Amino acid sequence: MIPKRLLHIAQLSVVGLAGYYIGQNEKPESKESVLVNGKFISSKPGLPIFGTVSAATPFTDSGAPKDRVSQIMKYGFPSLDNVRSYDDFVLSYDRRNRVPHWVFEHITKEHIKKNQSVDRSKCDFTPDESIHPFFRSQNTDYRGSGFDRGHMAAAGNHRLAQKHVEQTFFLTNMAPQVGEGFNRHAWNTLEKHVRKLTKVYENVYCCTGPLYLPRKESDGKSYVKYQVIGANTVAVPTHFYKVVVAETSDGTLDLESYVMPNQKLPDDTPVSCYMVPPETIEKAAGLLFFDKIHRSKLNRINGKKV
Repeated sequence: MIPKRLLHIAQLSVVGLAGYYIGQNEKPESKESVLVNGKFISSKPGLPIFGTVSAATPFTDSGAPKDRVSQIMKYGFPSLDNVRSYDDFVLSYDRRNRVPHWVFEHITKEHIKKNQSVDRSKCDFTPDESIHPFFRSQNTDYRGSGFDRGHMAAAGNHRLAQKHVEQTFFLTNMAPQVGEGFNRHAWNTLEKHVRKLTKVYENVYCCTGPLYLPRKESDGKSYVKYQVIGANTVAVPTHFYKVVVAETSDGTLDLESYVMPNQKLPDDTPVSCYMVPPETIEKAAGLLFFDKIHRSKLNRINGKKV
């Protein structure tokens, strides 16, 4: 009787040889074939091509026009991890933490103008069904947690159509925020400041997201600690950021970047007090913002001449 170990080895050898044979005899003109070491090899179900990688590419879930996505992301994607394209904003979803990595918006005067056909009160916070159930946040996660469902793409930035403002209420666009003194006050003030930029600039590009920053404990060591809420363990960020590029009609570019701690903040603190160099956010978030713009092409960073 053949030992079980030898039988397993024989079975694996047969599978390996079959995969090799199929790969070697694939016709070069096959659409699924790739060139590896001078030979055309095809990917087959259950027979992966080792040593090759499929790059992530942005896509649209909602049928948003591709030209609108291109307009929003004109100056580059911070990353390409789980990108979701809605009708008027684009985000990268963090499946582990159940919040966005980043959310990108393109805002103009038209986007924030009063629109009688748009009613925010008709919007409901809704789980995004395009996210796998394993990684989806739910309204029950926030209920009784003491945290607000904080918009990353602000509802007030998307008044062109009712559908646009409704999409900002997808939970993929939310992160837990302290309500009193932050989401409803300091953070709201920053959102209003970004909207006011459209009075001066023709185009405003805004990237928003969470941060999880280290803090030194009593033992002298630094730790990254954050709370999670609900059955789906939605992460509560320690801080939030906004990186904004404002573009004039003649193409002049100014950049502003902010970090706010996720806590009750004094009402009378001007938003300029939360300005930080953009590279500090990039290092903390592991993202590159507006990478299609060389820093030398910027006119001002946080109000200072470059």
